[in-house]
Amino acid sequence: MKKKNFSHFNNKIILVTGGTGSFGSILISEVLKFAKPKKIIIFSRDEMKQWNMKEAYQNIKILKFIIGDVRDNERVESVFRNNKIDYVIHAAATKIVPTAEINPEECIKTNIFGAINIIRCSISYGIKKVVALSTDKASSPINLYGASKLCSDKLFCSQINNTSKTIFSVVRYGNVLGSRGSVIPFFLSLKNKKHLPLTHKDMTRFFLTLNDAVDFVCFAFKEMKGGEIFVKKLNAIKILELAKIISPSSKIKIIGIREGEKIHEQMIGKDDSEFTVEFKNHYEILPNLTIKNKKIKLGGKKVSKNFYYGSNNTNKINRNYLIKEIKNIKLRQTF
Repeated sequence: MKKKNFSHFNNKIILVTGGTGSFGSILISEVLKFAKPKKIIIFSRDEMKQWNMKEAYQNIKILKFIIGDVRDNERVESVFRNNKIDYVIHAAATKIVPTAEINPEECIKTNIFGAINIIRCSISYGIKKVVALSTDKASSPINLYGASKLCSDKLFCSQINNTSKTIFSVVRYGNVLGSRGSVIPFFLSLKNKKHLPLTHKDMTRFFLTLNDAVDFVCFAFKEMKGGEIFVKKLNAIKILELAKIISPSSKIKIIGIREGEKIHEQMIGKDDSEFTVEFKNHYEILPNLTIKNKKIKLGGKKVSKNFYYGSNNTNKINRNYLIKEIKNIKLRQTF
């Protein structure tokens, strides 16, 4: 079996920041299965996750594990200096909303200063392509995590204005089914309890699988021209309905919205509609130069004025599909 977008990684040296996280773990598994990279560098700060991952892949010689933090510019620079990297996938981030609200300085150091370090080194060492992962919370953010990721998105996309040959783009998507910190493993851990806590009865969220997230990032690598934010078309569901699917015998206890939490998430706000182009399976928010001066790729069309793409105005996830995916979710081994 082949996946056409993965061939883009053949004979390339790839750096994955946050490479032992949920996304990185699946990405590396998929790239090893469907491509023939020259080397994959897994850069992350958790010693135990790296050890576990290294043990799982002990016979794979093209994997290189490096302990370090994107916040440490000297360490990041040494990784770029000592490896002839072709592509960077920047997945390292502080992601938990309440954690970021309580520890704002730490969130900013990782999500903003870490992004700056990756950008500087990518330019200095002539990296060909860089894709940074973003989140629906970066669109019209109300919490620090979302605001820090919006800032990160702007940092990466603004590089279209410099003279560097490095191409930077961003991929934005919603909640990943079964990823660490997601609501589904949380609900599964409470399955058949008397009560399931829910912050708001009308809350909706986008969802996709980890494999879909990886496929979309690989697609972005193939299609990127520089400065775009790639937004995958996703379905959504009410969290109340999700809770009832996972544990139908439990009663729902409304506990109130947490600090920094939205009732509905959005991928593209009305203010971005002026620069947004629609394709069959995704949208692209183009650099804010003016859409008239940006050649729209084949198959794309400008969205309508005041277009808005939120978890409350997209298609609903198929219930049977969701049940199937939930059954496949295990409280994953985390590297």
